[in-house]
Amino acid sequence: MADQPHATPDGTAVRTALWRAMHVQVDPLPHVFEDEIGLRLAAPDDDWRGRPDMDPHLTSGFRAAMVARARFVEDLVVEHADRGVTQYVILGAGLDTFAQRMPETASRLRVFEIDQPGPQAWKRRRLVELDYGIPSWLQLVPVDFEASEDWLKKLVDVGFDPGQPAFIASTGVTMYLTKDAIAATLRQVAGLAPGSTFAMTFLVPPEMLDEADRAGLQASKEGARASGTPFISFYTPEEMLALARESGFADARHVSGASHAERYFADRTDALRPSTGEDILLATT
Repeated sequence: MADQPHATPDGTAVRTALWRAMHVQVDPLPHVFEDEIGLRLAAPDDDWRGRPDMDPHLTSGFRAAMVARARFVEDLVVEHADRGVTQYVILGAGLDTFAQRMPETASRLRVFEIDQPGPQAWKRRRLVELDYGIPSWLQLVPVDFEASEDWLKKLVDVGFDPGQPAFIASTGVTMYLTKDAIAATLRQVAGLAPGSTFAMTFLVPPEMLDEADRAGLQASKEGARASGTPFISFYTPEEMLALARESGFADARHVSGASHAERYFADRTDALRPSTGEDILLATT
């Protein structure tokens, strides 16, 4: 398959992959989440750990938040697979490595990764170069959101069955989308088969953050704006729950990012704790 124009990885996706690897390399055991495959895919310069956004102390809260949300989502994927759900859709997959790290679970599913054509063509090439390949149960689905392509139609075209339950995840994406685009996505997912579940992260307004995390969010906002991908959408939990119900979900609940500290970090003897500011909508059809 020929590479698409501008076939390079998204900078935000690379940063997330590097933070996941940093957790394994600099934080003591037990690790909340283990992923160095994203680092292999990204293949950064040898001095990548010296990048300002990788500072092990200044960015520890973000690093912890990234591994916590990944662990939370994948725990749910395993739970749903055990219940008999056979379709897993990752919206804005980036450098997600579920299929490579957990092939025993992933091969029980049909895994669909949706991303922009250029970055996904790059990822496809890297998976082949590193001998991971593209197994038959993994579909990389390029969708040009800038051209308003219909991601659900693209899914169906490659074998997704909208009549069967699915688990759909979207993490670290909504802050870059308009509220109209987010509402449209919610309506599409709400129309899937009964028993489908949608896990979607969203940023809460800055004034709702813990005081200690506000400076970090401001730095992230400035960095995102400088890279041409500004944060444009924030929701209170009440607003997000209302939107999910208006979109047609049978049930919707809010999972605070702060709850990950108790869930995954309570017994740690170091100071590693996730930053606040990114919460999760968990909605079912």
